[in-house]
Amino acid sequence: MFFKLTVAVCLLATVSCDVSHLRKPYQGDDSQVQILRQESDINPDGSYTYAYETENGISAQEQGHIVQINKDQVAKTAQGSFQYTSPEGQPISIQYVADENGYQPQGDLPTPPPVPAAIQRAIDYILAHPQQPEHVRKF
Repeated sequence: MFFKLTVAVCLLATVSCDVSHLRKPYQGDDSQVQILRQESDINPDGSYTYAYETENGISAQEQGHIVQINKDQVAKTAQGSFQYTSPEGQPISIQYVADENGYQPQGDLPTPPPVPAAIQRAIDYILAHPQQPEHVRKF
């Protein structure tokens, strides 16, 4: 009897759970998402622009061009942004610059979990006690 009551309570709890926070705003089939807007322009000097937007809330845009670093060196620079909704339903927006200094994103960047205390103590100890060079005997 107790087993049947436990199973019934578990089923009732499962059915009554609020899972509305797990639902994505877009409810269509992700394999059949329509493109709402798409633009692209490539110029003879190497500069370009593109932008697109889909019905499930994904959008991106970028502009880029060639920059002369010195007499013998050129670099491509780009700046842009993209937006989407995470699986948890949170809107994500990233702006970035990519140039000779690397990729530099800003916005809703993920943050790593904190370092566990034991690991941090070990790192602090290693930094405070650097390894001494070994004395090699020469024969």
